[in-house]
Order: sequence, then structure tokens, then C-alpha cells
Amino acid sequence: MTTGRLTLACTRGLLAVLLMCVGTSGHALDVVLTGTLEDDLRSDLEGGSLLFEQSRSETEASTQEIVAVAQADYQRLLAVLYDHAYYGAVIRIRLDGREASTIKSVSPPPQVNRAEITIEPGNPFRFRTADVAPLAPGTELPDGFRTGEPARLSLLRDASSAATEAWRDRGHAKAALSDQTITARHADRQLDARLQVDPGPRLRFGPLSVTGNNAVRGARILEIAGLPVGTVYSPEELERATARLRRTGAFRSVAMLEAETPTAEGTLPITARVNEEKPRRFGFGAEVSTVEGVSVSAFWMHRNLFGGAERLRLDAEIEGIGGDTGGTDFRLGARFERPATFNEDTNFFLLAEIEQQDELNFFSRQGTIGTGIERFASEERRYRLGVSLRRANTRDAFGENNYTLFLVPLGATFDYRDAALDAREGYYFNAEVSPFLAIDGAADGALTSVDVRAYRTFGQTRPTTLALRGQLGSLVGPGLSVAPADFLFYSGGSDTVRGHDFQSLGVDVGGGQIVGGRSFLGLSAELRIRSNGNLGYVGFFDVGYIGEEVFPDGSGEWQSGAGVGLRYNTPVGPIRLDVGVPTSGDDDGSSLQVYIGIGQAF
Repeated sequence: MTTGRLTLACTRGLLAVLLMCVGTSGHALDVVLTGTLEDDLRSDLEGGSLLFEQSRSETEASTQEIVAVAQADYQRLLAVLYDHAYYGAVIRIRLDGREASTIKSVSPPPQVNRAEITIEPGNPFRFRTADVAPLAPGTELPDGFRTGEPARLSLLRDASSAATEAWRDRGHAKAALSDQTITARHADRQLDARLQVDPGPRLRFGPLSVTGNNAVRGARILEIAGLPVGTVYSPEELERATARLRRTGAFRSVAMLEAETPTAEGTLPITARVNEEKPRRFGFGAEVSTVEGVSVSAFWMHRNLFGGAERLRLDAEIEGIGGDTGGTDFRLGARFERPATFNEDTNFFLLAEIEQQDELNFFSRQGTIGTGIERFASEERRYRLGVSLRRANTRDAFGENNYTLFLVPLGATFDYRDAALDAREGYYFNAEVSPFLAIDGAADGALTSVDVRAYRTFGQTRPTTLALRGQLGSLVGPGLSVAPADFLFYSGGSDTVRGHDFQSLGVDVGGGQIVGGRSFLGLSAELRIRSNGNLGYVGFFDVGYIGEEVFPDGSGEWQSGAGVGLRYNTPVGPIRLDVGVPTSGDDDGSSLQVYIGIGQAF
């Protein structure tokens, strides 16, 4: 296997060298831009020019292709100038001294070495008149669309779009630009722009029909979409219906198509055109840590179990292989979900799970069955309510315990990140509260956890992201000696304080033994610096606190860690390599930990 990989690598290397030789055997096209141009205008002109794009290409173009590209550049450069409010500019493009527009593409010169683009932009035009009517109440036009401002072409487009979208938001689905009068006054460098909008009639949603479905029943698609037929037309409702169908995972694409003309009754029929995904999917993953060892996971999923976009997912995960965190952990789980069960935004679920945690400080093996609902208030906000029954066997410093609990887990998630695996802006909030009734082996109580993350990016050339995270945990009710061992909190490791041993911080009960605490506080900060390529660099600092009390009050123990990391961007998310060392705590300066995974640490 090793020999095969080396042979393939060498073959690819030789091919790359040959391609470079071929690519550099010809001459490169020299392209220059001259004229009195502001920096941002020059940058946009170079970015919009096909000649500049060709000059950066590794493949050599024929002279006929260069002539065609140059002749197409007149319109492209003119569009850029219009967008910068230059309506009287003069554009000259010369290929080896000949104006490109005079060269016949059927008889191009034998060779082209230099392209010179000369632009005389003149003075920018300003709006003398900027008017669009009629406007729906509350319409917000672009800030620059007013008398005296630079008459950028994009402002005309944006003003037209804002006016029509405002009418659509009020139920006028067929609102459109009906007329426009644009006059350039070259002597005064001014532009008169008058836009006329036809709102059309106020419409209601007509019947929803479905096309493109094969395995998912049409009636279920209508239920899931939840389009409010008969109510006043709303683009937002159309987007919600589309999002509900996509959220099921049963469709590769979903499009809501409006009828060309409304009915005589003032309704607008809608067609949901769907393209179904393959019903079955499987996947696997792996993560390596110098302390926690190797973790491997796999899943199998059916997206359309009974023909109504029901989802069944089976998960298997093994952790701690070859690690220093105790024994081997495993989890087997099954989860069934049915979308649009009680209404279009509420999913019903059933779950079953068997899990073993063989850690340095405790052992737990438990089985859980449960059911509940998940409410999607929006694409960013979700709420959960369920009931479950858990039976477990645990061992820790206090001995062995068997317990049975009846739990009522509640949760809320607000996810306003721009990307889940590599967030640059936004915030994330997740809270879980699980009141439980002890049937035997424990006392009644409640388990709470909160996870808050925030992201802010600065700069353009080398964007730098400041990422912050706060975690809070609390166990109310049972004391340490009778609390479920797997409900207690520890600090240390990749998800809490990097640089410290996994679950190294807990509550010392004497004799060199520790147990988890009833309270936990974790704080993390990362500075993520991105390069022009695929590499990124990270510096981080983590702090963790464990206390015997119910809520952190400072009477417990603290630890902290810091380190640096590398990120390599891939289509599925950044590959993460972090190296951390302790900065305070029992392991202060005595160890170095390495973490590898996919996606940012948080």
C-alpha cells in the first residue's frame, strides 16, 4: 500500500512539472491599464476585465481568442464605469498598437504580445432627479438614491428592487417596474432618473401543487410545507414553506414557483417543484488526541422511511482507543423523526440509546428511551421538550450505584452563526434543563447546561476572527455521594481546557481520588488569523472551574491552558491541529497535549 501511494505521488508530481513546462513554453500576454483613475475604480476595472483575467491564466490563448476577449471587454469595462457613475467615459483597447474594435476576428494578427487599455473616465455624474413611484408605505430606498449623490447604476437597480419588494411584502405579488426614464445631462454631469412601479392587485395564496416527487407522498409534502392557502400573499411565507421542506433532508432541491397570472378570484397558484435525495445515506468520522486517543464514529440514515419524509438514524461511536482516559467508551443510538406531526413547524421524535463511559474517575453504563417534540420557531431558533426513562449502573469514589430516573428534558438553541464548522460572525446559544424524578438509587433534582459562543471578524486582506465561548453547568438536588456519577462535571481536555489531561479537574474527596463537581464554568477565547491561501493560525486560552456547590461561587478549583494551532481549509470544514500546555492548575507546565479534528474547536 505504501509503495502504491508513493508511485501515485511521483506520477502526479511529474505531471505537474510537465504541465508547468507546457504552460510556460509560450509567451504571457502583457496587459496594462492607463488613465487618471481612483484606486477603487482601477481595482474594479482590473477585476472586471477579461484581458487581465487572461494575463493571469496559466494556459496560453490563441490570437483569435485574445481579440474576442478584448472586444468583449468594451462592454464589461463600460458596466464597471456606469456602476461608478461615469457615463461619459472614453475606452480604448489596443492590441500591439491596433484598436481591438477594428480587428476582424476571422483574420486576427499572427501574434499579440501587449494589450493596452486606456480609459478617460471624465467626471462622475450625480443625481439631479432620483424618483421612484408609487411607493408602498414604509419602503426603504437605498441611502445613495437621492439628489446630489453619485449616480451609480447599482443604485438604480437597488431602488427598483426595494420598491417592488416592498409592494410584494404587502401582498402585491406581481409588482414590477413598468417604466423608466433615464436622461444623462452631459454638460452638467447630472442624471435624471424616474422609475415607475406597477404594484398590481393584492393577491391571496391559491392552491399548492407538487411536481417532481416520486417516493415522498404529495399529501405529506403539502402538510410539511404548511403554505397558508387563502391568506394574503407573503414572500416570507413562501420562504418558510421552502425551508420546511429542505429541513426534512428528503429533497436535494426545493423551488416554490408562482403562477404567471393570478386567477379571476384574486388568488395566485403555487407549485412546489422538488428533487428528491437518495433515501439512504451513511458516513463515518475520526478524531485523534494524544490524551483521549482515537475516536471513530459511523451512522446510517433513511430519509424517507414510510413515504412521508420520516427519518431514521442509527449512530455508533467508540472513544478512548489507546488513550489515557480510562477504558473504552461507546455509544449506540437510534432516533426516529417525523416532520410536521402536530403542525408544520413541530417534529415528533423517538429515541433509544445505550452508552458506556469508562473514565479515570468513574464508570457508567446506561440505557435511555424517550420521546418528545422539537419546535422550529425559525431557521435560527429551536425549542425541545421530551420525556425519557434512564437506567444506569455507575461506579466512582463513593462506590457502586444503580439508579432509575424519569427525566423531562427541555432545551433551546439559537444559532445565528454564518457557518457552523467555521463561524466568522454571529453567535450561538444552547441551553438544556432536565428536571428528573428518582425512581430509585438517587434523589430528585435538575441538570442544567448552557453553552454561549460569539464571533467577530476584523480586516479584509488577512481577516482575523475573535471567538469567545462560555459554558455553565449545574446539578441541583442530590449531593455528591448519591448523585448520578455521569451527571457530575469535570474540566480538562479538548472540549473544556486544552493542555490539561482529560477530566483532570474535579472535587478531591481524599486518598488521591476525585469525583465530578455539581457546578462547572468554562471560558475560552481564540484569535483566528487567516492567510491568503488555505492555511490559518490560531492562538487560544481556556479556563475551567469545578465546584462542589450547586452554582459556581469561587470556592472550588480553577485550571487554565493556552496554546497555538493550525487550520487547513477543506470543502467539508477546516482540519484542526491544536497544541496546548497548562498555565495553571495541578499540571502547571508539566504536559503538552495535541488535538486533531475537523471543524473549529468551537
